[in-house]
Amino acid sequence: MEPVAALNEIAFWLERELAPSFKVQAFRKAAAIIAPLGADEVAARVADGRLKRTKGIGDRTFQVISQAVDGEVPAYLADLRERNAEPLDAGGAELRAQLRGDLHSHTEWSDGTVPIEVMAAAAATLGREYQAITDHSPTLTVASGLSAERLEEQLDIIAGLDTGGVTLLTGIEVDILEDGTLDQTPALLDRLDVVVASVHSKLRADSRTMTARMLGGIRAPHTNVLGHMTGRLVQGSRGTRPQSEFDADAVFAACVENNVAVEINSRPERQDPPDDLIQRALAAGCLFSIDTDAHAPGQLDFLAYGAARAAANGVPAERIVTTWPLPRLREWLAN
Repeated sequence: MEPVAALNEIAFWLERELAPSFKVQAFRKAAAIIAPLGADEVAARVADGRLKRTKGIGDRTFQVISQAVDGEVPAYLADLRERNAEPLDAGGAELRAQLRGDLHSHTEWSDGTVPIEVMAAAAATLGREYQAITDHSPTLTVASGLSAERLEEQLDIIAGLDTGGVTLLTGIEVDILEDGTLDQTPALLDRLDVVVASVHSKLRADSRTMTARMLGGIRAPHTNVLGHMTGRLVQGSRGTRPQSEFDADAVFAACVENNVAVEINSRPERQDPPDDLIQRALAAGCLFSIDTDAHAPGQLDFLAYGAARAAANGVPAERIVTTWPLPRLREWLAN
C-alpha cells in the first residue's frame, strides 16, 4: 500500500471518530513529510533508519509507513477500517443514499484543518456530486474569518483546481451581524454559489433581539441557507450550550417567503435544529439542507447523522435541497 495514502486514510477515520486533533495531525504531518519523496527514497530511509530519526515521524507513523513499504495494509489502518465498517448512524439509510452533496464545510483558510484540495478529494472519495467550501467571514476572528481580499484569493484558487469527480461550489458561512446585515460585501456575496448565514455571537440575546437579527439575515438577498439556527451544543469538548431564544414561527415563515433552506446541521455536538423545530419548519413549508459543517475530511461522513434525524422527523427527500441534482440546485441557488 502507498504510505502517504495509508497515513491520510488513518487521519480520515480518526476525524470521523472525532479523535483529538493532535492525534489526527500526527498522521497528516507525517504524510506531508514523505509526500515529496519518491517510493524508492522512502523505502531506503525506512531501511537505513533515517526516517525513524526524522522530526515529525513518531513510533506509530513510522510503523505505518514501514508496513506500507513492505506491501502490507498497516495493522493500525486495518483496525480502523474494521471499527468504521458500519455507517455512523444506521437510521435514514434510504435518505442518506439520496444525498448528492453538502453545502457547508471549512478548510484551513479559516478554522478547518486541511487545504481545499484535500477536502475536495475526500468528498470525491465519498461519492459526492458537489461540495461547497464555506469558510468563515471576517468578523469571526477567532476562526480566522476571511477578509474580502482573502476570499477573492480563495475564489481564484478554487477556479484553478482540478477536483476530479466532484464539483466544488464557492461559498461562505457568513455571520449575521447584530443589526441583521451580512458580514461581507454584497459584490463578493454576489460572486458566490452558496451563502450560509449563521449567528455566532451574543447567542443569549433576548427573543425579540435575536428574532430581528435572524430575520435580517434571512431576508438578505444573497442568503441561501440558515446555518445551525439555535446555536446549541449538546455534547463535546466545548461543553454544552442552550439554544437561542427566538420566534420560530416568524423565522420559518421568513425562510419560506425568501426561499431560504433551514440547515439540518449534522455535527453530533450540535444536532441543530432540535426535533421539535424540524417539525415546525416542516409544517411551515420550509426547504432543508442537510450539511456536515465539516472542519476536516473525515467529518464529511457526518451526513449520516443529519440524514437519520431528517428521516426520523419525516422530512421528505424532495424538500431537501442536497438531494437535488446539481443543475436544479444551481437554479435554486441563483434565485
